[in-house]
Amino acid sequence: MNATAAADGFAEAYGRAPEGTWSAPGRVNLIGEFTDYNEGFVLPTTLPFSTRASGARRGDGRVRVASAQNPGGAGEATEAIELSALRPGSVPGWPGYALGVLWSLEESGHAIGGVDVYVDSEVPMGAGLSSSAALECSVALAMRELFGLELSLEQLALVAQRAENEFVGVPCGIMDQMASLLCVPGHALLLDARSLEHRQVPFALGEAGLVLMVLDTRVRHELGSSAYADRRSACERAAAALGVRALRDVDPADLDEAEARLGDRELARRVRHVVTEGARVLEVARLLEQSRVAEVGPVLTVGHRSLRDDFEVSCVELDVAVDAALGAGALGARMVGGGFGGSAIALVPSERADAVGAAVTGAFSAAGLRSPRVFAAAPESALRER
Repeated sequence: MNATAAADGFAEAYGRAPEGTWSAPGRVNLIGEFTDYNEGFVLPTTLPFSTRASGARRGDGRVRVASAQNPGGAGEATEAIELSALRPGSVPGWPGYALGVLWSLEESGHAIGGVDVYVDSEVPMGAGLSSSAALECSVALAMRELFGLELSLEQLALVAQRAENEFVGVPCGIMDQMASLLCVPGHALLLDARSLEHRQVPFALGEAGLVLMVLDTRVRHELGSSAYADRRSACERAAAALGVRALRDVDPADLDEAEARLGDRELARRVRHVVTEGARVLEVARLLEQSRVAEVGPVLTVGHRSLRDDFEVSCVELDVAVDAALGAGALGARMVGGGFGGSAIALVPSERADAVGAAVTGAFSAAGLRSPRVFAAAPESALRER
């Protein structure tokens, strides 16, 4: 997929040429799961897949969106809607993520006008790789340029997050949007989700003779969305019970005391994951900055156990993928994303990549599971077009 294909799709859908095409990549989170909405640290990097948004202004204050991936027919645009009529929950399905960005801009005091948008994405959907943020951010970049908005990338990320939180109704943190807009080639992004301070951390896989493999289970259990909200609510209740603004404020040295104060075993497990995961993010960032990339592997595996046992968001498919990868020579592996399906990642010596891929595929077959999709992430690739 390239910008030309998106522009051609726009022309087919709307009968005119777009004014430009903008893109944003999907992301994979190296470490730091469920820490962003707890105002902690995360460490994502980009994927070799992106979403492109072609756009052109209209003169009538109406908006339309179309997508190459529209199940109702590629290139079939939504009915034109008055920009002023957009309301949270008023646009179901994928168009809500795109039109939610327009609503968010207006609600944030940034004047825009009517527009036609066409999106084309190669980010796997439902795989925990942030396809929704890539869609939002590509549209946000388009709106910024089409309407001359003086917004930084950080501000655009907040606009996109608000679209997903308030317009679509998904209580996500800020990591996905910040990663899609700020990650750079050959690095991971160390992000403080509270202050939004960030820095680029070298992620030199090739120099270390390693590859980061994505193991897409290609399944998504229905429990995923409700469980995500349940986990966030549990974290908020635990923070209130502990008298802190967010779980980020619980010192790892005080974790045992905090768990005892809660008096609730389930809440205590949720807190244990968030607090220890925050420490793992900082540990991995330190290892990468010291060029000790291989030593990151065991930290990833500990993170998976925490997600499986303390946060309880794994599933059979994710556990099979992680166990098979480790058994075939991966240095470390863990699930990523919201859980209950989606993807896992594995840090693998380059010479073992084929063996790990075969082992994971074989394990799925032996367990009677749908064949997974296995590919290498490429943080060295330049993906974003602005």
